[in-house]
Amino acid sequence: MAVAALFVCQFDGVVARLAAFAQMGFARLALSKSRDVLFWKLLGTGTGEGFTPIPNFGRYAILTVWPDQATAQHALATLPVFKRWRRMASEHYAVYLAPVSSRGAWDGMNPFPKSVDDNGSGGAIAVLTRATVKPRHVISFWRHSPDVSALIRGQEQLLFQLGLGEVPWFQQVTFSIWREGGAMTAFAYGDGAHRRAVKDVRRNEWFSEELYARFRVLAEEGTVGGRKPLADAAPVIDPRSGPSHLAVGGRL
Repeated sequence: MAVAALFVCQFDGVVARLAAFAQMGFARLALSKSRDVLFWKLLGTGTGEGFTPIPNFGRYAILTVWPDQATAQHALATLPVFKRWRRMASEHYAVYLAPVSSRGAWDGMNPFPKSVDDNGSGGAIAVLTRATVKPRHVISFWRHSPDVSALIRGQEQLLFQLGLGEVPWFQQVTFSIWREGGAMTAFAYGDGAHRRAVKDVRRNEWFSEELYARFRVLAEEGTVGGRKPLADAAPVIDPRSGPSHLAVGGRL
């Protein structure tokens, strides 16, 4: 059962942030040599509470896919690249995810093969969207962000959100955890700013590549924003987390 892992670290202070920025380069070599990792991406984050294109140099993330949960947890606990990040970080968080559905492509491939069925039994679910925005549509894309950010801020079933990116402005990744799938679906496809954004994406063909994936949340380790999203009852919207979730695309 393939399992994805999102590892997020917060770095405070000039020295730690400079070291973390340098590790973004060194980590590429380390991850490329890992025999068990099936897919990996090094990601930055944005500043502010909503969709913002300004980089946050205090927070970075590593997204990986492994053959199973045991391998994923062992790798994050023992591989030097993850140990270095934890040693430098003031806070770190990992969440393990079993893909339920995925459509689209990321660099020409779908890295999240279905591992489990969505049996309707409830429990926390996570959603990841990734898109490459066509240069001529960048301004239009970001123009929708304030309305969507305001809408998601009031979602009681949202446990955590994080905005990430490979290339600022153009290659965006959003990640969110919800108490259950029905709440996420109601937000994504109900009336409002998000639905209008979805329609604009489809009508104007803003993206050159896109991917939408849904996961069953298996486990979490550490804290983010001083909290454990799965353990806490209240929603977690960390003002340092960057872009809010914007699933501007097809159904998951």
